[in-house]
Amino acid sequence: MNLFVVGDVHGCYHTFEALLRHWKPAEELLIQVGDLVDRGRYSPECVQLARELEAQHPGRTAFLLGNHEYEMLIHYGPDGPNKNWLSWGGKSTVAQYNGRDDLLREHLAWITQRPMAWENAHVVVSHAGIADTADPFDPDNTDGILWRRGPLRHLGKRQVLGHTPTDNGRYYHDTAHDALYIDTGAYTGSCLTGVRLAPTGEILEHFSVPTIAHDID
Repeated sequence: MNLFVVGDVHGCYHTFEALLRHWKPAEELLIQVGDLVDRGRYSPECVQLARELEAQHPGRTAFLLGNHEYEMLIHYGPDGPNKNWLSWGGKSTVAQYNGRDDLLREHLAWITQRPMAWENAHVVVSHAGIADTADPFDPDNTDGILWRRGPLRHLGKRQVLGHTPTDNGRYYHDTAHDALYIDTGAYTGSCLTGVRLAPTGEILEHFSVPTIAHDID
């Protein structure tokens, strides 16, 4: 089965919807690299859409944990409030959930279940990638799979990740480490990118949808 991998959405609901028109659910597994929430105007709607797609297409979606979802869980957990998260996107998300307590509880429960990676024999998809660092799957490791910025480990299989926006609105392939960066800065007004991959990791097509202004204005 081919893969359709989507970069960081960051509350850009209408842009996300537009990109999903290129996904073929009967033929492809949809994988989203995390950071559905924060910064854009529609974080709850993005999470709800992901939940609905997961229910409508059993076994055909994989929504991963991003660092923004992880910090959101901390904010609403016993160690909250999370002032760092509030300062880099969380404040708008809190406002968007204001008065929607039942929805927030449902979404937090769903986010808690998000895996940190998806992989097969040829491809690993995660939020920020796996580097030569101790405990890369520790969510608090600032060089780990939710936070890493910089070169990744060459795993012998292709890594596909978001987290670090490219500087030109186009995906970037680091051939030295076989890492494919697909966060193209939707929340900055650039675009949201999806890549269609063969199960072996070969890039078959890519799609970049310019950010719909209403998502961030």
